[in-house]
Amino acid sequence: MPILRALSGLTLAAVCLAGCGSTTGGSASPASTPQFVEPSAVPSATAPAAEIPAPSATPSEKPSETPSKQAEKKTVKYTFPVKASNVDWHETHSKYKATDLFVDCGKPFLATTSGVVLEVSLKDEYVKGRPDGPLNGGLSVSLLGDDGVRYYGSHLSRVQSGIKAGTRVESGQQLGITGKTGNANNVCHVHYGISPACAKTGDWEVRRGVVWPYSYLASWRKGGQKSPVAEVASWKKKTDCKA
Repeated sequence: MPILRALSGLTLAAVCLAGCGSTTGGSASPASTPQFVEPSAVPSATAPAAEIPAPSATPSEKPSETPSKQAEKKTVKYTFPVKASNVDWHETHSKYKATDLFVDCGKPFLATTSGVVLEVSLKDEYVKGRPDGPLNGGLSVSLLGDDGVRYYGSHLSRVQSGIKAGTRVESGQQLGITGKTGNANNVCHVHYGISPACAKTGDWEVRRGVVWPYSYLASWRKGGQKSPVAEVASWKKKTDCKA
């Protein structure tokens, strides 16, 4: 009888181990997320194993999009923003980080990458002698690229027909014509700025430029694809969008 009891106990133990499963399985590493995308909520704890089906989740408890889909990034193409053979620029800029692209008036100003137009100025209301402000650029266009970075060009002589806030554009699409509106001091050029879209509209001190564009422009001019995403994200994190 003792032997039978022992065998019976071993049989029950074996059944329990087979039904409960291992508690140690490895967990997948969290997928990286694209810039400016909030990470998904931490999944809830795994429910204990049971033969009785657990209640179905409420709508608010439904799992979010899988990490692999969240990690997908749009592939963007960078284009040098002025279509001309005689463009010149300085590696520095007065007062803040931006670049003046010196070129003849009347040359095409292009979208740096695919994205959506944020702001357009169609009228030159700059008055010489006034303090710096949002009217300095004259005619201008700012674009939120698919990479999450804002690209701004000003002193244009004309904005392309059909370009307005909310317009979807592709890399290399013409946004306007180079000129000397605003505080361009009667010199044909494009003021070019790179920044995060902190307030998207109205934050002109950030919009005009917060990181040096020179190395990116040099790459794009040669057909390269150097991206400002990391530098722009770093500036935003360090400054909380305070220019």
